[in-house]
Amino acid sequence: MMARLRESRWVYILLSILLAIIFWFYVRASVDPPSTTTIHNVRVETTGTSVLTSQGLTISEVTPQVVELRVEAPTSVLTSLIRHRASLYVVADVSRCIEGENTVNYKPSWPESFDDSKLTLLEKEPSTITVTVEKLYTRKFDVEFQLDGKVTEGYQMGTPAIEPEQVIVSGPVEQVNQVDKVAAILTEDELKERFAGDLELVPLDKQGKALTDLELTLSAETAYVVVPVVMTKEVELTVNLLPGGGATEAHAEKNINPPKIVVSGTEDDLEGLEEISLGSIDLSKVVGTNTFTFPITLDPSLTNESGLTTATVQVTVEGLDTEVFAVSNIRTINPPEGYNVDVVTQSILVTARGPAEDLAQIDASQFLVVADLSAMTIEGSRQVSAKVYLNGTSTVGVVGEYTISVNMSR
Repeated sequence: MMARLRESRWVYILLSILLAIIFWFYVRASVDPPSTTTIHNVRVETTGTSVLTSQGLTISEVTPQVVELRVEAPTSVLTSLIRHRASLYVVADVSRCIEGENTVNYKPSWPESFDDSKLTLLEKEPSTITVTVEKLYTRKFDVEFQLDGKVTEGYQMGTPAIEPEQVIVSGPVEQVNQVDKVAAILTEDELKERFAGDLELVPLDKQGKALTDLELTLSAETAYVVVPVVMTKEVELTVNLLPGGGATEAHAEKNINPPKIVVSGTEDDLEGLEEISLGSIDLSKVVGTNTFTFPITLDPSLTNESGLTTATVQVTVEGLDTEVFAVSNIRTINPPEGYNVDVVTQSILVTARGPAEDLAQIDASQFLVVADLSAMTIEGSRQVSAKVYLNGTSTVGVVGEYTISVNMSR
């Protein structure tokens, strides 16, 4: 009797365990029931392209580029999968493809943080994809820099330095031929300081549109670009008018062309810089209207951004009268040692300028013509520059340039 009771006890225990298991499955099915769903527009990625490249081949087309996956899993698993939907894609191994059209199988690549052990793949649509392979075609392009934005007003962008300067684009011939240029593009709304860093290289068509959907490979994905940016400033050009020939700055009108230029430099270099002097003009050299040419010379810390290396200055002297005098008071100074000097010129015509009432008080005896012979070392007749002095007046002066003729002998 006792033995039979013990046997029935074990039966009850086993029965209880079985009922617990059944109840567990029932509860699980009720709380987290299995479900099926179709995931649309799963992108297709390829692997093994390096094998094709080593064989001189490349992919020209993958059809379709998105597929559908029908899966079954507990509701909680499917919810997690949908939450990580952006990281889901399928992979097709193209390493064994040959030139032409190839039918290739593919398999899902589940998101890294997703547990796919409780998920079943029921169906793929389509079941395979078509991969078209062509011979690999390459072209070399200079890398260009493009600014997607603008340089801040008051600043100027210099010539970018790009490394590498060239890049090789590889792919199907039809696609490579769509490439017009390869650009390193910097996106900056307001560029006002030097940029140095890596920029993505983007193939562009003739309309400047990025060719991101083609099966193209670049020998470098990025380029290191240095873009100098300097401050600029428009600065006035000036000239100093020296009194002479009876004229002062009040009697002169000047016109500078160009009147201003644009220079660049650091903020410290440009601070306080309002004008650049071209030099000086002696008004005794101006008779009526004369034009002078000056080089535009800047401090080494500045750069001329205008592209102009010279400026012209037109000067007109007005409001004064002129009168010509025959001057015979001629002298020479500093004759070279061992030479005899004979002044051939006996008289020269000298132009004096000043107010009419003051000119009326001048006579030829007030003029002195002096020629410096210190640079004369050759025998014979020579024309020598001479300076004309006018004594006894501060309002009348001599204008023009003069020479006399001398004869040098030993």
